[in-house]
Amino acid sequence: MSVPKPSETFDASLRPAGGRSPSDSLIVALDFPSAAEALALADQLAGSCRWVKVGLELYLAAGNPIVAELKGRGFSIFLDLKLHDIPNTVAGAVRSAAQAGASLLTLHAAGGPAMLRAAVEAASEIAAQGGNPPQLLAVTVLTSMDAAELAAIGVAQSPAEQVLRLGRMAMACGVAGLVCSPEEVAMLRQNLGNKPLLVAPGIRPAGSAAQDQKRLATPGAAITAGASYLVVGRPITQAANPLRAAQSILLEMESAQKSAR
Repeated sequence: MSVPKPSETFDASLRPAGGRSPSDSLIVALDFPSAAEALALADQLAGSCRWVKVGLELYLAAGNPIVAELKGRGFSIFLDLKLHDIPNTVAGAVRSAAQAGASLLTLHAAGGPAMLRAAVEAASEIAAQGGNPPQLLAVTVLTSMDAAELAAIGVAQSPAEQVLRLGRMAMACGVAGLVCSPEEVAMLRQNLGNKPLLVAPGIRPAGSAAQDQKRLATPGAAITAGASYLVVGRPITQAANPLRAAQSILLEMESAQKSAR
């Protein structure tokens, strides 16, 4: 499969609509082993950040009550469980996530079309019954993976080729958007247009350690490329002053948005 060479920017006509403020586009990853630690950090960020991520570590420690508690404190919840199972099981998980109050929910695109369609159908049924299902995001290739990691699991394509293949398949199944590294955001915008939400983890401010991330970018670069949301964890949660770190990232995002207009 031929993949266009990613550019640093993309056609302005494909820029996501909505004009979100930076505080509505930054998702802070509350990757903590306890509810107490997560809530303490969330309280520090209250008023500056709207979105928080509840991932596997926190969810397995605190379950649905942490989602409800954070929502009660005024946050929107990105429930990052990366569901990957048989279609019936994933459909049930979508229903449970809706009851918990999550606004965004991830599932692995690698689960295949039948699984993705089952998840979309479950969400549609909830909406038809007057409920408020989460928007579904298909995870393409984890930001910790590079070409060597993909080759080790039998994928011969480059990360960009695999992201585009899975992205096209997932969007055809009706999901609301994709999770991809910031390196693939512009390429996905060029190929898929304005429709998908593009959520980019692997965000590192200039000078920050890459840690286990292999495909990453600065907040400004990701916004310029066309990301809808940025997911930032350790550069904020492990900072000496998390609020100041978050505000610095928000300022960089705002500057990138203004430059792109």
